[in-house]
Amino acid sequence: MFRLNRLTDYAIVILSQMSHDIGVVNSAGSLAVTTQVPVPTVSKILKLLSAAGVVTSHRGVAGGYSLDRPAAGVSVAEIIQSLEGPIALTACVDGATDGCEAENHCPISGNWNRVNDAIRTALAGVSLADMTDPREMFPVPPAQQSELIIGGQNNGR
Repeated sequence: MFRLNRLTDYAIVILSQMSHDIGVVNSAGSLAVTTQVPVPTVSKILKLLSAAGVVTSHRGVAGGYSLDRPAAGVSVAEIIQSLEGPIALTACVDGATDGCEAENHCPISGNWNRVNDAIRTALAGVSLADMTDPREMFPVPPAQQSELIIGGQNNGR
């Protein structure tokens, strides 16, 4: 099963919170309070996101971290790569440092790149904004919206 680690999930939560105030410097402590993610975890995530250029680190007494781009300008692929490294399902990819014992005679070796590229492209097409407001990513067609409103009014009595 392909699964993202918990830090990546928390990073989405933290960045979602930061996206409400673009450019505002937040401390790890304040973000921990608003997101309910423990301070050490928030600190670790912010350091990784800062090293990858997703957030900006600010030093000094009023220091902390800021998200300086709109949420629509931050892709899920960028967040995942910041915390987990290159997006790949297997070690059988071009340029991988760790291989397997069968790679010299494997007929599939290198062909996983097509799958990895497809996943990377799909994740690059989903932004932080999509994650914070799923209606933007999965909009309800106007005809269904009116049905939902009418249905909601009838059920609300």
